[in-house]
Amino acid sequence: MKLVYKNVDKFGDGSIVLIPEEPEDMWHAYNLIAEGDQVRSSTIRKVQNETATGSTSSSRMRTILTISVETIDFDTQAQVLRLKGRNIEENQFVKMGAYHTLDLELNRKFTLTKRLWDSIALERVETACDPTQSADVAAVIMQDGLAHVCLITSAMTLVRSKIDVSIPRKRKGNVAQHEKGLAKFYDSLIQSIIRHVNFDVVKCVLLAS
Repeated sequence: MKLVYKNVDKFGDGSIVLIPEEPEDMWHAYNLIAEGDQVRSSTIRKVQNETATGSTSSSRMRTILTISVETIDFDTQAQVLRLKGRNIEENQFVKMGAYHTLDLELNRKFTLTKRLWDSIALERVETACDPTQSADVAAVIMQDGLAHVCLITSAMTLVRSKIDVSIPRKRKGNVAQHEKGLAKFYDSLIQSIIRHVNFDVVKCVLLAS
């Protein structure tokens, strides 16, 4: 899920603009939207046109509507979220108070407005918009004194941390400083892995050196 805009005040009232990018995002949207919420999105509306002679014709027009949600239906096969409710903003094609069904689809932006964004809803938005939540593979790329901790998703590789520690060279008869630097490097690396890799999600860690 892509977070485009967020404006929620300290009382929990406000709007968030989202773009669902993966099928799982539609499930998140289904769990976020509740009856009474306001949703704004692009949609198609059938419009009746009357000519000067009195004859009528119909056409399909794309417009942007804001509805107060009354019913929510999630088509898991088509990955479409259908929201039915009354139009609450003036529109040249749809009267105020007229019923309309918005179809939320992948890669189509929508604005969700709630009177109260509670902690559960805000946490769901944060989770849905965090690409690391879908990364089930981690990779650690290492060389002497330098390492990168990465998370790998189906679409991208995310560098979560860079570890750069100066390791003194081995000297004849004195390797203590070298070993001390090496220990510091590995300790920093382990701490970084613990901090950035969620092992509840990650199933495999690749080590490359």
